Amino acid sequence: MAHNERLVTDGVYWIGGNDRRLSVFEGVYPSERGVSYNSYLAFDEKNVVLDTVDKAVAGVFFENLDYLLKGKSPDYVVIHHMEPDHSACLSELLFRYPDLVVVTTQKSAVMIGQFFNFAARDTARIKIVKEGDTLCTGKRTYTFVEAPMVHWPEVMVSYESYDRILYSADAFGSFGAIDGNLFADEVDYEGVWLDDARRYYTNIVGKYGAQVLAALDKAAKLDIGMICPLHGLVWRKNLNFFLEKYRRWASCTPEDNTVLIVYSSVYGNTENAVNILSAALADRGLKKITVYDVSATRSDVIVSEVFRCGHVVFAATTYNAGIFIKMEEVLHDIKAHQIRDRTAALVENGSWAPVSGQLMRDMVSAFPGWRILGYTVTINSSLKETGRSSIENLADAIAADIPRVQAPVHEKNAVDIPAFFKLSYGLFLLTTRDGDKDNGCIINTAVQLTDLPKRITISVIKANYTDEIIRKTGIFNVSVLSVDTPFTVFRRFGFQSGRTVDKFADPLEPRGGGPARSANGLIYAPVYGNAFISARVVDSRDWGTHTLYTAEVSEAAVLSAAPSLTYQYYADHIKPKPPAAAAKKKGWVCKVCGYIHEGEELPPDFICPLCKHGVDAFEKLG
Repeated sequence: MAHNERLVTDGVYWIGGNDRRLSVFEGVYPSERGVSYNSYLAFDEKNVVLDTVDKAVAGVFFENLDYLLKGKSPDYVVIHHMEPDHSACLSELLFRYPDLVVVTTQKSAVMIGQFFNFAARDTARIKIVKEGDTLCTGKRTYTFVEAPMVHWPEVMVSYESYDRILYSADAFGSFGAIDGNLFADEVDYEGVWLDDARRYYTNIVGKYGAQVLAALDKAAKLDIGMICPLHGLVWRKNLNFFLEKYRRWASCTPEDNTVLIVYSSVYGNTENAVNILSAALADRGLKKITVYDVSATRSDVIVSEVFRCGHVVFAATTYNAGIFIKMEEVLHDIKAHQIRDRTAALVENGSWAPVSGQLMRDMVSAFPGWRILGYTVTINSSLKETGRSSIENLADAIAADIPRVQAPVHEKNAVDIPAFFKLSYGLFLLTTRDGDKDNGCIINTAVQLTDLPKRITISVIKANYTDEIIRKTGIFNVSVLSVDTPFTVFRRFGFQSGRTVDKFADPLEPRGGGPARSANGLIYAPVYGNAFISARVVDSRDWGTHTLYTAEVSEAAVLSAAPSLTYQYYADHIKPKPPAAAAKKKGWVCKVCGYIHEGEELPPDFICPLCKHGVDAFEKLG
């Protein structure tokens, strides 16, 4: 049978398989689009297999492996997670390659002995690694990071520094088979893929939010260029979008301040009341309202939607002197996943003894951090016109409770710094060269001044080494950064000085070949820039903290169709949120770069040591 491996990056291949016949994942979660089982092979002086696959796709896994190895033997197999959908082929792999060494954690080694027989008699073939240990295979070095309870206790992830790949185990995975496109940027991810990723996270990993946050805090310190999970698509662009989603899910922070309505209805009367409520909420300006019938919608979908929404209405009929059984199942499932910090409202229906409201109240009151809006709406058999006011009142209470963006009180003649962040600032990489030393920094002001001749203006902080070089040489390049730019670029060029470090010690461009240079000899950003402009200074003005340069354009080119990066996008999707532990600190955080100054007071002349902004850019923690 023909092979179907996929190239991930130079020397690294996806060698997994798709199971489109799998309709129920783990015997619990329906997966109409099937599922992918991802395994990877990295060639080097020592060749590495990264995890195996489920037995359902074992045949294609070994065909891919045999085709790529062409008679060679892999040296290591890294096992990040021992769940059988990722380790089922391990025994056969070790049988086929007698010199193959397993690299895994101590806890995984114990589980290998539980699932297979070989471990008990051949422990010399297992290399135990722990937090921070490394494995060098030539040009590639793997650093192992423990991620217990994401979502089994033995889980680890690995970071490979040459290709900047995070092999993330089950984290960042998704339901769904891979339909030709391997990478997330090749599909409409904000459609069905995002829904399946949320449903995968919430139902399988969601209970362990604290452990996921700890893993995300570790990942934030890494220069990640690609995420290779064990299920679903590979991430190589716009990583911050998915990282931000994971941080929201792990912290149980609603994605949308809206209402989810979950109901049961035997004869349609409760459904009618719910339809009236949803329309009333829409009339009050609420968006993205969703309504689900527990008899028609699976519990795993509803659990996923509870993660998305901040407010949940449970509307249930009384059935056999209790809660309608499908609604009770949903409530038990929400409790089992330990979803916290939501607001609930309750609607009950009953023809002679409506009790479902109180029973639901008792269950929801036990959910961690949940609160219930004051009263339960009671319907006796069907909603009459005289009882419609109770639904309208509930809609009023819900709408009033949902956070709205309020215009801040503004003191006349005051200058509110955040107002400037609303301008359409772009973010740019400004590069220069002094002799044989390249340097660069991040700026947020680059504007076309005239058309004939083509002239631009830029503004540069005078304290920056880049400004010193421009004043000396009179030339510069501006790379227009795109939304694909990772935070590591800002950390490298914005949070350290070229006087003390070589910012270009690591290349910006893909491996293979030297840095990209324009005709003036200066570096530009071919990967993260969607365009670059070369210019020579014709005028400069000193404006205290900044120098304003006017320059004539000598060269310009479009590099990609990726959207340009605005400051707003950077703040919303790229700049890391403070780690979970930071919320417990006392001090001040820089709104520009995230630097935390500990202490009750912020000196009036304080300058951020990273981005060089003053006290106006800081806000108090907590």
